[in-house]
Amino acid sequence: MPGSRAPRPSDAAASRAPAPHIVKLGGSLLAAPSLPALLATLARHGAPLVLVTGGGTLADTVRDLQPRLGLSDAACHRMAILAMEQTALALADLSGIPTAADPAGIARLHASGHAALWLPAAMTLEAPDLPESWDITSDSLAAWLATRLTAGRLTLVKSAPAAARTGPADWAAAGLVDLLFPRYAAAFGGPVELLTLEAAGAALTDGSLAA
Repeated sequence: MPGSRAPRPSDAAASRAPAPHIVKLGGSLLAAPSLPALLATLARHGAPLVLVTGGGTLADTVRDLQPRLGLSDAACHRMAILAMEQTALALADLSGIPTAADPAGIARLHASGHAALWLPAAMTLEAPDLPESWDITSDSLAAWLATRLTAGRLTLVKSAPAAARTGPADWAAAGLVDLLFPRYAAAFGGPVELLTLEAAGAALTDGSLAA
């Protein structure tokens, strides 16, 4: 009929694409001997995984520099985001997982069957709903991204376990996530879980992490 348009192949593919699964890899995992094996398995699983990295020792360096140089929280917030970006580039080099900086780039990688390592600077450095302070960490940024991507699931992979039958508010009280994380997790509204590196590896083995 006049004015109608046949769906393009990309439109049809997008409509069938599963919701992204955000997997946040804690910065404390960077020295874990089993991390390369987990990255290799995540790379094999491919789409619809989006990997978010912590800042690790690079972010710790920012914390150490702040009192020595008298840096503002706003400057340190931006430097910590760049630390996340550098960590993502390092993991991309180690794993071969390609990087993406925005939803369109992530969608392109998923359409080709690849997982994506998120480069956060482009989306977050000027975002008005992200406080420029240490109150927010990469955990909350992962939940923020999950909302932006309408993700189906958010998994935090950390070195320390969460107690059974607990959730974001409990994790924040225990110091496992930042204090703003429950707010961003609630805004996301989807399922959120916290796993150790070992548990994540087991979940990948049985297929439940990438489901």
